[in-house]
Amino acid sequence: MSYKGRATVNANLRSAEMRITVIGSGYVGLVVGACLADSGNEVVCADVDERKVEKLWKGEVPFFEPGLDDIVLRNVQQRRLRFTTDVERAIRDGGVIFIAVGTPQGDDGSAEMRYVDAVADTIGQALGGGENVLIDGLKIVLTKSTVPVGTSDRIREIIGRNAKQPFVVCSNPEFLKEGDAVNDFLKPDRIVIGTPETPEGTVARRALHELFEPFNRTHDRMLFMDVRSSELTKYAANALLATKITFMNDLANLAERVGADIERVRVGIGSDPRIGYQFLFPGTGYGGSCFPKDVKALLHTSEVSGHPLRLLAAVDAVNKDQKRILLRKIIAHYATEDLTGKTFAVWGLAFKPRTDDMRDAPSIDLITGLLAAGAKVRAYDPEAAANARYYFEDRITYCDGKDACLEGSDALVIVTEWSAFRSPDFDLIHRTLKAPVIFDGRNLYEPERVAARGFTYYAIGRGVALPV
Repeated sequence: MSYKGRATVNANLRSAEMRITVIGSGYVGLVVGACLADSGNEVVCADVDERKVEKLWKGEVPFFEPGLDDIVLRNVQQRRLRFTTDVERAIRDGGVIFIAVGTPQGDDGSAEMRYVDAVADTIGQALGGGENVLIDGLKIVLTKSTVPVGTSDRIREIIGRNAKQPFVVCSNPEFLKEGDAVNDFLKPDRIVIGTPETPEGTVARRALHELFEPFNRTHDRMLFMDVRSSELTKYAANALLATKITFMNDLANLAERVGADIERVRVGIGSDPRIGYQFLFPGTGYGGSCFPKDVKALLHTSEVSGHPLRLLAAVDAVNKDQKRILLRKIIAHYATEDLTGKTFAVWGLAFKPRTDDMRDAPSIDLITGLLAAGAKVRAYDPEAAANARYYFEDRITYCDGKDACLEGSDALVIVTEWSAFRSPDFDLIHRTLKAPVIFDGRNLYEPERVAARGFTYYAIGRGVALPV
């Protein structure tokens, strides 16, 4: 599918509309494109998936992200946001080019660069001749994808093989939380941009400062730095957050053994402003599209650079182990690894609430383990059931609601902290389950209150300890 574009040789950011091309209309690319269009820019999202492009023209977002579908539909209707499979044409018609394609994890843990390389080659072809929209005489290329340190140099070399027109390659890592990505883009904590220390880099800094100015109304959130530092900043941020999560999970397992309550410990240490409360909630391990992949990619970079990050290696190992913590508690409760004849109600499949993302979700490890042990599973998630079928097909029962999920089940297992699970009807749960047993992987309830209602309640780092 193509679109009608204008052939313009020069543009500047003070014109009524800034012409932007986003290559890749997945999670990051679509959020970036839609939000930039919503601030008044003319945006084209280019993608090789024809079916996806057709749906996006109708305002149909292929994944669940609160608020994004409204922004996409509004800007398509107002003709500020367009979609195409003609990637080279889209590159020619954009003054600023965002690269937002996937960098999946390779077999060795490294980030796969084949999609980024392919885009860079197409950019070079587009700059090889013919009319191109330029910003102050330059095509500005931004890596939005999470890429290893040094990728911008790699992109510059690939583009330069064929380019005949001036260009500059910069880095603009994304810091979008799934479930709150629109708000993160519109009201960012920071906007990190890496530019080369060259005259072209100076032009890019000026242009990009103007482009992101609408998102800096209260104060300037832009952090300009060299390109390699900006690339490392993305990985470092995710690695540190993953470390905080993993530390609390490991500490929670210790708390059970020494008779402490990890929730009280969390409040105690979080009150220290040097530590803070964010990412201190223990659970069943981190998942999703970012933390697992980025931790492994940074580990790979550290190893090939001759400085292995030993602390981060431990984080990765502990997180893998934590994803089986609920399964181990279940096996310990029933005192057998053979769960044949048992049925478990599982609340939550997505790796976190407010998303349908199942990538590296702890529910995968739990349910795979339950099925291997001979158990049956009835599962409910407000958004992720369709994606869960990719992993489990028809080996589990997908329920229409959390209460229906309980029917015929021996115990309830909570994996994702959806708001709808926070204040359930405990009397209904007690009546419906074959036995009043709850395995809570998100510490949603107070152990004393649940126990007072007649439940055997297992949480993470509090309540009844088990020899797991």
